Amino acid sequence: MFNGYIEVDGKKLPQTLLGSSPFIAAAQFGHRARLYQLDLYSQPENILKVIRKSYQMGVKGIQLIPYPPVVEALEMARDEGLELNILGTVRPGDEEGDIELLSTLEADAMLLHAAITDSCSWDVIAGHLNLMKDEGSVPGLATHQPFRTTRKILESSVLDLFNLYMIPVNKLGYLMDTEFFMEKERDELAELMGKMDKTIIVKKTLAAGIITPQDAFQFLEKVDYADMIALGIAYENEAEETFGLLFEE
Repeated sequence: MFNGYIEVDGKKLPQTLLGSSPFIAAAQFGHRARLYQLDLYSQPENILKVIRKSYQMGVKGIQLIPYPPVVEALEMARDEGLELNILGTVRPGDEEGDIELLSTLEADAMLLHAAITDSCSWDVIAGHLNLMKDEGSVPGLATHQPFRTTRKILESSVLDLFNLYMIPVNKLGYLMDTEFFMEKERDELAELMGKMDKTIIVKKTLAAGIITPQDAFQFLEKVDYADMIALGIAYENEAEETFGLLFEE
């Protein structure tokens, strides 16, 4: 499952991406965020170990949130000869700077951070998407609110300006904009993704570690709209377990 490549705008992108959220000690990890701050963000060589192990397991792409330690680890990986496709996240605050940096890193695709997408400021979003395309990257959007924001995008002026769409999806509905994520809500989300008609990247499928990889991947077998997946991994043994299971499916 997710062990091949998919073509988007003439570029071949790996279906499985190594996520960056643990590397930047994202708040969604709760008490573990402090541990990740010490073990990963403050020690890029440990991020490199995770990148290296994931690459050995068959992961050839990274969803790069371009904080300095993550970029440093990526550069070290490249120095070792690890050839990774980059799908970069453009963060709020210095969008043009991130687009320039990711272009320098030869990112195959760029995704506008969910905080920007969910603002639904269409003129601003359109400007960023056009700049990504001008830099030769496949333009995309990420969202934290796959129900609310998707409905708005479908009626917006930016619908035809991007080809990748990253959304949180997991069996619990954790970190998604829904109180329940049962059959009705799952069918509704599938219908929305069908209307979007984009290449869909799913994230947060492990619900920040609440769900085991085995349970997460069994659930994803029923998610027909998932074209790609980004998985945040904090340690080498997690990479072995998670990607070993994923590629067995």
